[in-house]
Formats: sequence, C-alpha cells, structure tokens
Amino acid sequence: MHAIITDGSISKYINHPKPLVIGDVQYPARIFSVWTASELAAIGIIEVTFDDSNKKDETYYINTNQTFTYDADAGTVTAAYGDATAKAHADTTWSQQDSDDGDLPDDKSVGDIKTRGLKYNLIKILKSQVAGILQNTDWYITRNAEKSTAIPSAISTHRDAVRTKQAQMETAITNASDTPALETLYTYTEQEDGSVTRPLGELPRLES
Repeated sequence: MHAIITDGSISKYINHPKPLVIGDVQYPARIFSVWTASELAAIGIIEVTFDDSNKKDETYYINTNQTFTYDADAGTVTAAYGDATAKAHADTTWSQQDSDDGDLPDDKSVGDIKTRGLKYNLIKILKSQVAGILQNTDWYITRNAEKSTAIPSAISTHRDAVRTKQAQMETAITNASDTPALETLYTYTEQEDGSVTRPLGELPRLES
C-alpha cells in the first residue's frame, strides 16, 4: 500500500499498483516494482508502514481503525492502531436506568440478560467441543442401552476424564477476573521442557 503526498499531506491511497497521473505526468504501474523508494518519494509516493504494536486479539478486544500519519521530516507514512478496548468478560443486564430512559425492550425486565460476555461465549464453545469429543464414543452407550453390551472400562474412564476436565476449565473461565485474565488462560507459552501449553489445559483425547 502506498500513499500519495500532495501539498504536505496525504491525498490518496493506492492499494495495488496502477497507472496514475501526478501533476501533468502519466506514470505506468510498473514504477511500483522497478523504482526505488527514493525515486517514488521524489514524486510524492511513499509506501505505508504498518504498525501493529497496539493491535490485539479480536477474540478479546475491539481494535480501533488505523490512523495514517505522514511524517514530512522522516519521509514516512505510518498506519497505526489506537488503544484497543477489552470486550466485556461478563454478561451485562438491563438496568433500572435503561428502563427509566425508555431503552428497555417490552419483552425484557430489569435484571434480564442484555448482552452475553466472553465467559458465556467461551463456555458455550467449550461445551460444543466436549459434545464433539463424546460423540465419538456415544455408540458404546447406545449399544449398551440396546444390547446390554458392557462399555469398555477405557471408554468410561475417558468420558469421565473429559467431563472432569470440562468442569475444571469452566471453573477457570468463570473465575477469571477480567478480559486479560481470560486471554491468559488461552495463551500458549513454551515451557522449560520445550512443550507448549496454556493455563486452561486441554480436553482429553482418546488414545487410538
């Protein structure tokens, strides 16, 4: 991406190389691939530098739009994010103030859920993952119910382990104090033994 500088400020952005006119001169698209940065800058074309240092994981945060800044002294154009806003980690409810302001829907009461927070959504995803894992061995349960065929102990142990871990993970998510704490639960880091793990841990998988 490039910016065109006109009269000391950004006048246009170019996302893909294309022919263009600057002043009274027609330039072909190939200048973007064959000209040096200095040659492009001489006619007012500067490649945009993207600064993602403030950009955060959109699972947990709402990022701002990028702001484009031209530094005439440095001869640079930088696209940078502002400070991200953490998504609500807990559910929010309709308040008495919402009711007083006339914002409370007719089918809702004060104290009802207004918006779901990250905790609810992450636990919902976890439950779906658990259901998918257990589904692989559900046929043992069905066979036992229909044919009274014993469920192998390894299968029962595995299913119990999945549910136990699920409960532990849900507790960890529920007890997270804020959005950064939730993000930390899911952040993988390398351990001293070279393994890569996250504080939340993993759901057990059945050994083949």
